[in-house]
Amino acid sequence: MSHPPLLAWHIDRQHQRAELGDLQLESGDVIRGYVQSYVTHGTLDAERSNAVLICSAITGNHHRLDYLIGANRALDPARWFVVAVDPIGNGLSTSPSNSRDQPRMRFPRFAIRDMVTAQRRLLCEVLGVRHLAAVIGASMGGMQALQWAVSHGEMVGSIAAMTAPARTSPWSIAVNEATRSCLLSDPHWNGSEFVGSPERGWHAWLLVQRMLASRSPESIDRIERAWQATRFDPHDFLYQSWAYDAHDIGSTPGLAGDVGSALRSIRARSMLLAPAVDLYNPASGPKQAASMIAGARFVEIPSIHGHQATGGLDEGDRRFLNDVIGAFLRD
Repeated sequence: MSHPPLLAWHIDRQHQRAELGDLQLESGDVIRGYVQSYVTHGTLDAERSNAVLICSAITGNHHRLDYLIGANRALDPARWFVVAVDPIGNGLSTSPSNSRDQPRMRFPRFAIRDMVTAQRRLLCEVLGVRHLAAVIGASMGGMQALQWAVSHGEMVGSIAAMTAPARTSPWSIAVNEATRSCLLSDPHWNGSEFVGSPERGWHAWLLVQRMLASRSPESIDRIERAWQATRFDPHDFLYQSWAYDAHDIGSTPGLAGDVGSALRSIRARSMLLAPAVDLYNPASGPKQAASMIAGARFVEIPSIHGHQATGGLDEGDRRFLNDVIGAFLRD
């Protein structure tokens, strides 16, 4: 498993790997020989009450929210036991790109709830954690946080879900379809799998993502170099984007497809955050979700960077999110 380059604010921690055996998926399929990649910060207290789970975004990894971790930050390891996990399909946990038994397009399709299932197994079976003080994530990570609160509410004290709807909007699905089309139009796609690096496809993918995830020309100018460093296995992106498209907490077993019932079932203290304009996941989604969760708070992120407001690339955004999330956890 290869590790992507570290950014300036990333924390270099030793990777840990939990071999969980076969991972049963909600679809009935199985990921064989599933390995859950993760890192930890801090120490689990004697009451096992200070664990915080960080979930990663699409194409992201356990460094995704490193800017929240550290002394005088929202997640001070002197107080919290932070578990940052790599989701299924990100190239570090078992993925289409690294599976020996089910490589590339032979990998079974998975869902957001399957990511949560793998994380729960890691916490309960390996780390001995049965209560989470908080689950925190952005974008696809925020989707996982919401799903945690619905599927395993008895384990979750609070959630901070950033730039994440309760159900993926048709707009967001269209964005994913456009970016998939960029990759699949590359000549290295043979109709069944990629037989080389889709350079033309990556270039087109990057143009679409830069414009929609960054929101504005000013934002693109500021974070241009970070975008240029973006690269991952195309098979992994296809599979994670399909999981992203299918996100719907209302489809949780027992809820009959009712998003409202799913949101009203949440008992965890909840804070949902989004910028005023998000051209990937429209801010109307988190706002509406917050209005249907008892006692939930919606916070607007004052950023010019749209969906990338939670990406850690801007010092002002990092400072704001540390202040707001830190205060939420202290309440």
